[in-house]
Amino acid sequence: MKELVTTFWREESGQDLIEYALMAGFVAVAAGAIMPNVSGAISSIFSKVGSVLAAADSAGS
Repeated sequence: MKELVTTFWREESGQDLIEYALMAGFVAVAAGAIMPNVSGAISSIFSKVGSVLAAADSAGS
């Protein structure tokens, strides 16, 4: 059991993808705060991404 926990804790695959997603989200929020005219477009993009991910999740189940 200790080996499994240690292996899981040190596993780093996928870490870069999460970091890039967080950074993209941060940049989008900052851009929306700085340029209010762009915030509607950013919201639309995130809504589309969310619906695509939800559809992929329901299709995979």
